[in-house]
Amino acid sequence: MKSDDKGYKVDKEDKELTALLAEMKEYGEANHVPIINSQGLLVLTEAVAQKKPRRVLEIGTAIGYSTLYIAANSAGDVEIVTLELSDERADEAENFIGRSRFAGQIDIIRGDAGENILRQSGSFDLVFIDAAKGQYPDYFRKVYPLLAEDGVVIADNVLFRGYVRGSGPVPRRFRTIVKRLREYIGMVTENDEFRTEIHEDGDGLAVSWRYR
Repeated sequence: MKSDDKGYKVDKEDKELTALLAEMKEYGEANHVPIINSQGLLVLTEAVAQKKPRRVLEIGTAIGYSTLYIAANSAGDVEIVTLELSDERADEAENFIGRSRFAGQIDIIRGDAGENILRQSGSFDLVFIDAAKGQYPDYFRKVYPLLAEDGVVIADNVLFRGYVRGSGPVPRRFRTIVKRLREYIGMVTENDEFRTEIHEDGDGLAVSWRYR
């Protein structure tokens, strides 16, 4: 493994995956797809590489960009279940992921994430939340019973444009989102079962490690 110029880990021997991820990043930027930024990606991949999960739940697939980075830094036999509301995005993700060596290890489930979480069984070593910001507390409540005793929950965009921890006024259209994200941060920082780090890189990532 090596780190590229942004710091996140890719397999230096896997030129096809490296080229595919570069193509996906370019596509996402050109088509205004909300993919994880480089600072957040560094935090995500470092946490995944540390955990080496064998079973992952991702909430919010988009085009599968973060999905493939998670796969590349997980255990070799990782299984990933990723949830996506948009059929258009799911189609794009299927196309990109289908071109990767992880195609047989990733299951894209379409529809409402809140409903589809409840349809999952077994336990997950790692959960990555990167979907509707106003639903983060609900997602956490629903994934909690599925999380391994030593699992980790990673949530992107928890600081939301600086409003969540900022002292300035919050625009009316963002007030509900900011309120829910503050609630989410409280849920994971005040829970004695978790050790949570809030990384301010990018738009803020919360990495919550659960104790055995």
